[in-house]
Amino acid sequence: MSSYYGRPVLKEPVWAPEIPGYFFTGGVAGASSVLSLVARAAGNETLARRSLWIGTAAELVSPPLLISDLGRPERALNMFRVFKVTSPMSVGSWILGISGASTTTAAFLEATGRLRPVRLVAEGVSALAGAPLAVYTATLVSNTAIPVWHEARRELPFLFGSSAVASAGAAAAIAVPTAEAGPARRLAVGGVLVENAIFRLMERRLGMLGEPYSKGEAGKYKKVAIACTMGGAALLAGPGRRSRLAAAAGGALVLAGEVAVRWSVFKAGFQSARDPKYTVEPQRARADAARSAPRPPR
Repeated sequence: MSSYYGRPVLKEPVWAPEIPGYFFTGGVAGASSVLSLVARAAGNETLARRSLWIGTAAELVSPPLLISDLGRPERALNMFRVFKVTSPMSVGSWILGISGASTTTAAFLEATGRLRPVRLVAEGVSALAGAPLAVYTATLVSNTAIPVWHEARRELPFLFGSSAVASAGAAAAIAVPTAEAGPARRLAVGGVLVENAIFRLMERRLGMLGEPYSKGEAGKYKKVAIACTMGGAALLAGPGRRSRLAAAAGGALVLAGEVAVRWSVFKAGFQSARDPKYTVEPQRARADAARSAPRPPR
């Protein structure tokens, strides 16, 4: 299929390569905050403390990635001038700001050992903001005209959420001694299994629109993602239960695979916008269905 003058029907996204990096770090930060609070409630202080520090590191990396994509720091500050419920970017900016402030506050108080009540409140706010932080970027990309993103709006939040859970578990499995990292390993393995199942179901439901995920650069990243996440999960579920080295290798593989997941989704959007058939054919199918639908009697 071709379009007028051979030009694409849609413009490709203008997002820079920093954006899939932010998708990943935001997911790690959000899920790690939740994991830290749950581990604290369960009495696993080592896991809670190190998950909090992992989340803080990811929170500190995320704003520079966004600012780099925007080009000028003042553009990032302008996002906080209003709070617009109907704008995923506005809501997401406030979520990132609240999550970053509360997580870094909790980490600082944890490191200094001061103001325990304030630290507990900060950890609670961090976890409450961390859950939407892990998935709002899926809503952000779904709220565009890019076919492979917009039509996958039902599955993408679950895909990003399970990817964030797997990333947080994998990072904690690397940082926490084997004896205390059991919950993190199970979280990583469970997240990987759910994520790969959702990815497959999403492609199947999208049909022709899901083709970009298996073609070109997006397809290459998808293959890397499957190989790394499943291989890493196997290491964490097997030798990683006894060997710190195996756990570190498995966690690193899962993290590499989760980065590739975000890149696969990112590149699929560009490929979807570039080929007019992914825009025109669904419109034709909807128009044909509307014409063939029975009309009410006059």
